[in-house]
Amino acid sequence: MKISRLIAPRTSRVEEVPTPRPEPGQVLLEVVACGVCTSDLDVWRKGPGDGRPTELGHEVVGKVVAAGSADSRWREGDLVTGLGGPGFATHVVTEERVLLPVPHGIRPEHAIAEPIATLEEAIARCAPAPGARVAVVGLGFMGLGLVQLALARAPREVIGVDPSPAARQRALGLGCSVALHPEEVAGYLGNEGDSRVDLVIEATGVTPGLETASPLVAPFGTLCVVGYHHAGTARFDMELWYKGATVVNGFCPDRGRVMRAMDDALGLVARRRFSYAPLITHSFALDQVDAAYELMDARETSFVKGVILP
Repeated sequence: MKISRLIAPRTSRVEEVPTPRPEPGQVLLEVVACGVCTSDLDVWRKGPGDGRPTELGHEVVGKVVAAGSADSRWREGDLVTGLGGPGFATHVVTEERVLLPVPHGIRPEHAIAEPIATLEEAIARCAPAPGARVAVVGLGFMGLGLVQLALARAPREVIGVDPSPAARQRALGLGCSVALHPEEVAGYLGNEGDSRVDLVIEATGVTPGLETASPLVAPFGTLCVVGYHHAGTARFDMELWYKGATVVNGFCPDRGRVMRAMDDALGLVARRRFSYAPLITHSFALDQVDAAYELMDARETSFVKGVILP
């Protein structure tokens, strides 16, 4: 089998290695597609921390080649998606219990389950009621996915916020009622804050995004922090405390909850209530992993989400 390994900062190399065998409770997959995730971008920039090659990719869709257990529920040829990696490879071994079938009639790269599962789990914990007003701050891949998941819950309206004109245009195309530049938020709220919303979902991962999101929250409303604030410098707006707002941590460390959300999310994909088609803008071969990260790092306006197709 072939696998892409990060060998230095911003430098990957495809290597030939023995194909692993699945143990009981595992399956061997032929990788059909693997999403390129922003959570790995910093690792790619810095390179292996200990000098040894690092293997990336955790958003896998694959075809079952072999199962490690005779009584496995998976059979050769089954098309599945779920948790596991390293996915920037032609084959990967993963636990069979963290896999679900790809919905019938959906292209494999449009059924990557891991990212949509994390988004669905986060928004489900906020439980927006039908008729609620929802805002999504940050309209990259995660934000545009959250716009679709919010719209699936019959809100009164969904408001998008992002500095990028291209991102705002995509959000309007997906069904947002209005798409604002962050500098327009104060004017949109008005003097009395009449335009504040029931649920604000932050999907930027940077403190300015939180600073934009917090004023949008209505009294006794909810702020859900989905953005990955890896720098550890996010600041809490104490006005949320005075408004009696609920703050939800959008990250979920529990696999069982993520798998339940994954099942729900793939159901939305199967019913065409969520689509990756407008979100996956670029595809790359296995020897183009660096090109995928370079495009992501450059924040090209044409880029939303990339996938590796080994």
